[in-house]
Amino acid sequence: MRTRIFAVMVTICWLASSTFAQNWPAFRGEKAAGVAEGKSTPVNWDVEKNSNIAWKVEIPGLAHASPIVWEDKVFVITAVSSDPKSVFRAGYYGDVDSAADLSKHTFKVYCLDKKTGKIQWEKVAYEGVPKTKRHIKSSFASSTPVTDGKYVVAFFGSEGMYCYDLKGNLKWKQDLGVLDSGWFFDPDYQWGTASSPIIYKDLVIVQNDIQKGSFIAAYSLKDGKQVWKTMREEIPSWGSPTIVESKQRVELVTNATKAARGYDPLTGKELWKLTGNPEVTSTTPIAAHDLIFICNSYRPNRPIYAIKQGAANGDISLKQGETTNEFVAWSLQNGGSYQPTPLAYGDYLYVCNNDGILRVYNAKTGERLYQQRISDKAGSYSASPVAADGKVYFSSEDGDVFVLKAGPKFELLSTNPVGEVMMATPAISDGMIFIRGQKHLIAVADKSVQSQKAAK
Repeated sequence: MRTRIFAVMVTICWLASSTFAQNWPAFRGEKAAGVAEGKSTPVNWDVEKNSNIAWKVEIPGLAHASPIVWEDKVFVITAVSSDPKSVFRAGYYGDVDSAADLSKHTFKVYCLDKKTGKIQWEKVAYEGVPKTKRHIKSSFASSTPVTDGKYVVAFFGSEGMYCYDLKGNLKWKQDLGVLDSGWFFDPDYQWGTASSPIIYKDLVIVQNDIQKGSFIAAYSLKDGKQVWKTMREEIPSWGSPTIVESKQRVELVTNATKAARGYDPLTGKELWKLTGNPEVTSTTPIAAHDLIFICNSYRPNRPIYAIKQGAANGDISLKQGETTNEFVAWSLQNGGSYQPTPLAYGDYLYVCNNDGILRVYNAKTGERLYQQRISDKAGSYSASPVAADGKVYFSSEDGDVFVLKAGPKFELLSTNPVGEVMMATPAISDGMIFIRGQKHLIAVADKSVQSQKAAK
């Protein structure tokens, strides 16, 4: 009898821990929001001094894909080159060059223990010569994986999409063809894909804007079979799609050069489109305050659009001289970001450009509250900001994470060295911050808080 009671209690405790675990299942967490509330997160840490570092694990290869978290598991992907002279160059520059490395690569998926960093399993998804080249600042593993707690899906662009269960068993794989996403002015410059897959209900949805034959498509999460596919009149883009749920309907929203668009996620039918973006788009749409935010920065403009959720139909583009219409609550033609996706946190919209200049707006009205360079250091920013516990985290390519107090005024709380290049966006779960550096996956946690939890 006691044995049975003990077994029941263990099951109840396990279910409770699973139920209340703070998951971060995709790029920028749930629906790309980039926010994890309810748990205290660290302000200060130092990797070299092992200050507030829970663990640090070396991950081979080159990858800009972000980590994701489900309960007690952390997932990352990578692409390992066989060429010891393979070139990658971070920094603030505008070269269009492709990397020359077309050696044999090994494309891998890792599962790590969230608390200890121990590798639970690693799987080779694909091995071979990449089917396209990549930009010298990019990687062959730039698309963040996604999970629903039962399956984890890794997308390697031209090298295919792979679905595993959480024990590492391959359930299915899907070849999406050669996805040539590069410089539209000269196809010889290939830059590689970066758009991340998302999960909606029992569908895996991927956006592929390429040189010829751009499309968005949904595949069955259970067996990988294509459910629908919608062709897009688009040139290459690098943002991920986002699911937006409002009282009126559910919208699948995409950002791209010729138009931002909304679709029915169950059928792929286009609902609306908004033109007016610059030549290159790489940010992901986000939603807050009953609005959808589209943000870009390249020539000829740097727009921000705040679209009303669930209301748009047909062509909702602004006319010459307009800043608002029936479907667009507010807009700006100067102030958007190039690579980092914006962050809506509380009443504020945080927009950080590649050069580290941060602009903060009233998310509901578009009023600019302040503009400030995050650091006196010259640097470049590719990772997107994330937020938790009243704080906003900005990761620079140079290896520092800057922590700002959330609010209408600039207040830098700390500068935290990581010690290596950072291109990927961090993940946050249960008070821990998971940082993907060029060489390592690092878990940051307030050790005093973690010690208190262990004592209880």
